[in-house]
Amino acid sequence: MQGGLGSPAALSHAYVQHPPLRCDIPDIRGLFYDDANKFLIAPTADRILYWKIAPSAPSGPPNSDPVNEGPVLSVRFSLDQKAIGIQRSSHEVEFRNRETGEACSKKCRADSETILGFFWTDCPTCDVITIKTSGLDLLVYEPQSNALRLVESKKFNVTWYLYTHESRLLLLASGMQCTLFTGYQFSAGGIVKLPKFEMMMSKCEANNKPVLAAADVHIVTVYGRIYCLQLDRVNMALNLYRFYRDAVVQQATLPTYSSRIAVSAVDNLIMVHQIDAKVVILYDVFMDSYTPISAPLPLLVRGLPSNSRQAAQTADHQSSAYGGTLYGEGWNFLIPDLICDADNGLLWKLHLDLESITASTSDAPSILEFLQRRKYDLSTVKTLSLAIIRTIILERRPINLVAKAMDVILDSYSRLMKMGGSAAGARRTSEQNDQSSGQPVEGSHVVSQEPPSGTMNRPVLHTDSAIEVECRPEDGITNLAAHVDRTFLNASSDSEDIANTSRAPSQATSGATSKRLQVLGEDSRPLASGASMQHGTHVASVTISPIEMFQSVFLLVEDEMMGDPAYLIVVIMEFLRSMSKAGLKAPPNLYVMLTTLLTRSNRYAEIALFVSNKILEPSRELAMQLVELGLQHSLTRKLGMDMLRERCLHHDYVAVLLQEGYYLEALRYARKYKVITVQPALFLEKAVAKDSAQNVAAVLSFFSELMPSFKTTSDYGRYQHVLSEMV
Repeated sequence: MQGGLGSPAALSHAYVQHPPLRCDIPDIRGLFYDDANKFLIAPTADRILYWKIAPSAPSGPPNSDPVNEGPVLSVRFSLDQKAIGIQRSSHEVEFRNRETGEACSKKCRADSETILGFFWTDCPTCDVITIKTSGLDLLVYEPQSNALRLVESKKFNVTWYLYTHESRLLLLASGMQCTLFTGYQFSAGGIVKLPKFEMMMSKCEANNKPVLAAADVHIVTVYGRIYCLQLDRVNMALNLYRFYRDAVVQQATLPTYSSRIAVSAVDNLIMVHQIDAKVVILYDVFMDSYTPISAPLPLLVRGLPSNSRQAAQTADHQSSAYGGTLYGEGWNFLIPDLICDADNGLLWKLHLDLESITASTSDAPSILEFLQRRKYDLSTVKTLSLAIIRTIILERRPINLVAKAMDVILDSYSRLMKMGGSAAGARRTSEQNDQSSGQPVEGSHVVSQEPPSGTMNRPVLHTDSAIEVECRPEDGITNLAAHVDRTFLNASSDSEDIANTSRAPSQATSGATSKRLQVLGEDSRPLASGASMQHGTHVASVTISPIEMFQSVFLLVEDEMMGDPAYLIVVIMEFLRSMSKAGLKAPPNLYVMLTTLLTRSNRYAEIALFVSNKILEPSRELAMQLVELGLQHSLTRKLGMDMLRERCLHHDYVAVLLQEGYYLEALRYARKYKVITVQPALFLEKAVAKDSAQNVAAVLSFFSELMPSFKTTSDYGRYQHVLSEMV
């Protein structure tokens, strides 16, 4: 794989951190994961041991609760953690009040039905749902009376089920091949019943009818969207289904290159584990792109004690170092991002190596878009993004590529501002393209952030015309930027080909998505995930403000590009164009830097052009810089003085006149605009230096009239004495 941005090729894009959570306690009867409460549970003969693994893995001993002796098939704590549900057999679930220790049971008829499982819910009409081969029982748990009350029974055949608390989605499989599905979402907003649908399976032989196993179906929530992934072992692919209130749509097929896989969801990426090859494939479905974002690479164990100086470690070395086997038979992949090694009593958490992913591509705009969508390891995201921008500038990449990279950064920051962000330096130039929280960037045809529980919004479809309107330049910067001579850049046609190639797949997939969405009804709404993603907080953490761009990019690259400032000038112009398009205001010091660079190249005419056309926005900093640079160019000085007057910076205007020796003109200006902030002593010193008693007397008289309290100061007495000696 090609290394990116001057970095070496990556060894791995995913890893687990050593040491893991160890739960190898003697006499435990298996390990269970309660995804609603983020508990890892280890039952013993008479106790329930559990660890709270979120937001971080604990280092101390587990908590414990006493329970009755008996078999344990599954364990789930209630959402308020006041009760424990324990499935004792295929016909009984025991519910235990943790405060009183009292227990009650839910049993089914042993001769006609079997309990497949149960889960707790925040649905307003029920607390517990039990899944049986004959249907569903919706129950209310009453701790005061230590009883269960049946609210409703739903009757139908069920072979197996799948449920995740993150999605609040329950899928019930039935039929001879277990390919017919009934779906319900039990959330705080109520109960949503999905239409029945069928998953397709390829046949390896004409008369063979394979049965779909529960292990081959996965529910994942990425970018707030709920997906179902179904493994087609014959075609070695994952069929990707998207859920709507009135339809279930197969949106894509993800190649797995193996029939023996596991699935995880890490930081909104779908992670496919090839068990036999012991490698990981990453998919990012945000922009409806269904190809791997990188080549398959092994899963690494970081933090292992090792005497080897080599960066790479073989799978056998890692296995021997931590005492287990990578992708061993005892590995159980827990959605979204955990691995339970039941054989060794270990719990691993999956992580993305963002630095390695960044190093694996040279397409800076694409990797910046990727980084801006991440919500974990936020400091690394920002550091990498700023480093990428600096690198492509120092490497003098084609200007169109640098411009696209800046568009990505500033578009992300602009969306934060439109969502009500409080960072400084932002202004809205148009409200017509305002987007709701979590709405996708251009090219995505379905909202990426679903509403909170109980609110179902329609999908927002972005048309091409809307995209074109959003990308139109403002304030004439694009046209004026063309005035800058770009012939020195040697921008070859290859760079244009790269840009068009990177854009083409997005357009193709967008068209395919539009065709798929035509099958949905007018009232189709994406099924909302039950968990809030807090997308706004995430964006506020990873976005990069214009001030940060100036401080962490332009200030750092300026010294290294001092010998040939022409390229940096064009880069800054593109940055200003991108800021104007995004409706943002540039830091005043950036205009100062641009003016300085133009002066070093003796491009004074362009300074005047940019000032007159408001490309260089007026500010005190810019005006003072123009005055300073005007020592070698009188017209540039005049631009600075005019800017001070136009912005009513009278004190600075007077100070400049005084510094240059025009103290009488400064006095007249101070009288006209009533500038009382100046120091009389400065003017008196200039008058004394001219050795003119008349001028000293005029200055004393002026300040006595302008500031009556001046006569009571020591300066007045001292210079009155000087005047008497001069006469």
